[in-house]
Amino acid sequence: MAKLKKAPIPDENPWRVFRIMAEFVEGFDELSQIGPAVSIFGSARIPATSKYYKDAEKTAELLVKEGYAVITGGGPSIMEAGNKGATKAGGVSVGLNIDLPFEQKPNPYINHLINFHYFFSRKVMFVKYAKAFIIFPGGYGTLDEFFESVTLIQTQRMERFPVILYGSAYWKGLLAWLKDTMLEEKCIDKNDLTIFQMVDDPKDAVKIIREFYKKQRKVSEY
Repeated sequence: MAKLKKAPIPDENPWRVFRIMAEFVEGFDELSQIGPAVSIFGSARIPATSKYYKDAEKTAELLVKEGYAVITGGGPSIMEAGNKGATKAGGVSVGLNIDLPFEQKPNPYINHLINFHYFFSRKVMFVKYAKAFIIFPGGYGTLDEFFESVTLIQTQRMERFPVILYGSAYWKGLLAWLKDTMLEEKCIDKNDLTIFQMVDDPKDAVKIIREFYKKQRKVSEY
């Protein structure tokens, strides 16, 4: 039996590489100039009337007063709150916007906007230029950023830095599952649960970051 001839499939990968490179070059160039920063993550769907929105805004204000720029995903809700707080405090307010068919439209409180097509190049920017992650309630994308950070620290692909879950009422179910299921099945080690911390107050989140780097400076002096 004669074999069917397959029609050639256009190979777009070589051209796609140039687009990926362009995103990395622009991101590295822009973010290398902002100084120390903290990335704030969270939902694109929580309303501005929510306690979490107000707390994210307050957290960003306090971070600016500590000398940090604030990086968010650039969208609405918690991301908007982070950028709003940073701008209100007179700080650097960065939005790493992603092209999506829904939800993702840059919020008006960004003074440094960078657009991305690829999630993976955007995620590199969050990690590379952040001194800490503060993770507010959110959905799949927020969980992705959380688990990305703890995985990189757990596997020692990057040095430990503060990873903070904000809102114990929201995250307590996840924490219980990590302890009662993952740890119980020995899929993680007990020390892996110390990679992150949980808070319910903006001042506590900023305090964790402050004390972490204060301790680091003391160690480096010896």
